[in-house]
Amino acid sequence: MKETFDIQGMTCAACSSRVQKAAAGVPGVAEASVNLLKNSMELDFDGQDATAAAVVAAVEKAGYGASRRAKAPAGGKAGSVPASAPGDAAAKAIHERFVQLVVSICFSVPLFYIAMGPMLGWPEVPGLDGMANMMAATVTQLLLCVPILFVNRRYFVVGFKTLWHRSPNMDSLIAIGSAASFAYSLVSVYKMAWAFGAMDMEAAHTAMNGLYLDSAGMILALIDLGKYFEARAKGKTTDAIAALMDLAPKTARVQRGDAEVEVPTEDVQVGDRVVVRAGESVPVDGRVVEGAASLDESAITGEPLPVEKNVGDRVTGATTSTRGWFIMEATATGDDTTLAGIIRLVDEATSSKAPIERMADKIAGVFVPAVMGIAAVTFVVWMVVAGDFATALNHCISVLVISCPCALGLATPTAIMVGTGRGAANGILIKSAESLEGACALDYVVLDKTGTVTAGTPQVTDVELVAGVDARDLIRLAAALERKSEHPLAEAVCAYADEAWPGVDVDASAEGFSQVAGGGLLARVDGRAVAAGNARLMGERHVALGALAGRADALAAEGKTALFFAADGRALGLIAVADPVKPTSAAAVARLRAMGVKTLLLTGDARITAEAVGVRVGVDDVVAGVLPDQKEVRVRELQQAGHRVAMVGDGINDAPALARADVGIAIGAGTDVAISSADVVLMRSDPADVATAIELSRATMRNIKQNLFWALFYNAVCIPVAAGALVGEGITLNPMIGAAAMGFSSVFVVGNALRLRTWKPSEQLASSQAKAAPAAAAAGEDARAGAARAGVSIRTGIEVPENESKENTMEKTIKVEGMMCKHCVKHVAEALEGVAGVEAVEVSLEAGTAKVTCGDAVADEALLSAVRAADYECEMA
Repeated sequence: MKETFDIQGMTCAACSSRVQKAAAGVPGVAEASVNLLKNSMELDFDGQDATAAAVVAAVEKAGYGASRRAKAPAGGKAGSVPASAPGDAAAKAIHERFVQLVVSICFSVPLFYIAMGPMLGWPEVPGLDGMANMMAATVTQLLLCVPILFVNRRYFVVGFKTLWHRSPNMDSLIAIGSAASFAYSLVSVYKMAWAFGAMDMEAAHTAMNGLYLDSAGMILALIDLGKYFEARAKGKTTDAIAALMDLAPKTARVQRGDAEVEVPTEDVQVGDRVVVRAGESVPVDGRVVEGAASLDESAITGEPLPVEKNVGDRVTGATTSTRGWFIMEATATGDDTTLAGIIRLVDEATSSKAPIERMADKIAGVFVPAVMGIAAVTFVVWMVVAGDFATALNHCISVLVISCPCALGLATPTAIMVGTGRGAANGILIKSAESLEGACALDYVVLDKTGTVTAGTPQVTDVELVAGVDARDLIRLAAALERKSEHPLAEAVCAYADEAWPGVDVDASAEGFSQVAGGGLLARVDGRAVAAGNARLMGERHVALGALAGRADALAAEGKTALFFAADGRALGLIAVADPVKPTSAAAVARLRAMGVKTLLLTGDARITAEAVGVRVGVDDVVAGVLPDQKEVRVRELQQAGHRVAMVGDGINDAPALARADVGIAIGAGTDVAISSADVVLMRSDPADVATAIELSRATMRNIKQNLFWALFYNAVCIPVAAGALVGEGITLNPMIGAAAMGFSSVFVVGNALRLRTWKPSEQLASSQAKAAPAAAAAGEDARAGAARAGVSIRTGIEVPENESKENTMEKTIKVEGMMCKHCVKHVAEALEGVAGVEAVEVSLEAGTAKVTCGDAVADEALLSAVRAADYECEMA
């Protein structure tokens, strides 16, 4: 099981490395991941209390503190994940650093003035000037230095404690440097006292020149300054989680009997009826049971436009009602809400480690001991070269205080935290740092068609009318007939009639309703014999289709299904239905191509439909007719060819491929199985966010590499300079300058990571994909009806013969090669049934044949072309 531990006492990458090593070495621990930025540890262990206690003991033995984070009870209170707001911890850290800084500055400024003022030509303080007042000035410096050391005692306590446990960290370097300066200064104070006792003013003056009290105090003050700015910058990295936690309203208005009672949100239970008015936020997840409203879901999905919610629709906690009123039934509360899940995912992602961070951890593990070794060598060399203890000590202290393992430790987690926060703000939930890094290297994206590239639900796309037929008459008859059917295509026709034609009476009754297997529907509406279905049904009813048949073939080539409608033996027109391509799909593919990423459309649909969608969105390749397990095989084949592959899907059938891919990306509106199998979840169900996720990954990784370069470059340059490598060129570093450089190197790294807060996804190609469709709305229709009809092409004036004589029928047999299963039989049958004039089709998998009953006017080549279009070889028997 996995559990979070709070860690106390960590200050640098060496600390996190030691804690991680100590915890991972405990029997029963599978993996330990320490986050320096959050002072936490994610532990994967056997779940035994004894193991957890052993981990705490091991961490304490390494010189740090550890405690198990309290768990929220099952179905816990709302907002309990994470246990405490990250902003609270950040505010506390900033306050502590501020107090340290203020105290340090108040004493270090006069300390520096008294010590360095005479050398800089500044006016001397009366009573502390001249040779006669040397002792008074020295005692004053000592008294000013002690409070600085006291307020910064944590560096000494932690630094020497970790040194004692043979796991030195940044605090150890600071403690040794500052303590050495102070200790050497104390010796000089005693030398001065002895010289005054002997009345040797020259010896007293010489001893005074050995005072480093200003260095001891200023080192700590300047480090406090850097740490204060670092704490403020680090606090901003948790803004994303803090903002998410602030979204949930504190109270909810719940119905109790006949009254409305305002209760804390955490007291709302599943099944409660909650009232939400305009301007209020939805407290928990639920389903609308009364009323309607427009909800602003931008905080959860990133979608800026309000979404209409009616009875039966799901609503998500933390969304805001902009208009309307409704009563909802709570379906998820506490840690089970969507918001709590998002917070949990972001928190877990920021607690995980990217592969690139492991390299930094390895360096950090040996960094502090290496620096201490360099400092010792520097001291010895300068003692040999210069023979002056003060000079050797000065260079030794400079090496200790200028070294900065903090920058190395903060380089990756700060960027990861800000990057995942920006993803959440854009409706992209990244489950781990490894996923964020993996998306950077992607060069192939496999897209599922239904629900990913397309809307996932059939919609009316075209209406074709025979000359002299009124659109309202066709829609009225079609709705009356299709309302009796439960077929998805019938649902699409009824939905279109209800939304796009509100002025038409679509509730006419259909009598004598019957379904023709594989053909369509028959009924009498207003005394007229109405038929709806495919070309075969029209042929059986002797309905002349004329130019409508050609239009149906053209629509089929675009991946659309044509439904013919006739009344009293005469064709009225057709309505084409298809799973429409999402408006942003083509823009998403174009953005991916511009980024050097190839795309593959992978679907179980027929090839003609898949290729039509593929051409429309511009993918590089299309693979159709694949089964769920074959999707996983295709992904594996691309990986074996050397590609880094992302799989984007939304269904249960996509789960194996999502798990196999280097990065699995689930559409947020998809199934729970798909979402759990994925590494990244797109809350807006927008394929454009696939490109956005990759852009975000690349921006984050670029930022991490910049941070690591700075951290390594800084130490590689500054340590030799501090050691005195450029003394021959007249360049030396005072320990105070070294301390300031060390403090601000961490500020630089965190500040660079914070630049990601201004990152925005590229929209350079999105605007070119927008298409303004004509409204074609009749006078008096409301805006909603106009919008529903805007995306549908309506054509009139199609000529058909008045009637059609019954033609002779005949049976033809076709040999079909390549059929392997019942799906193949279905594809061949559907292809032949779509040919105008075909009355019946019988396909035999065992015999490898298709028997077609059709009119004698149907050409053999038309039948063969239909089978070949379904991707099978064939010939007439």
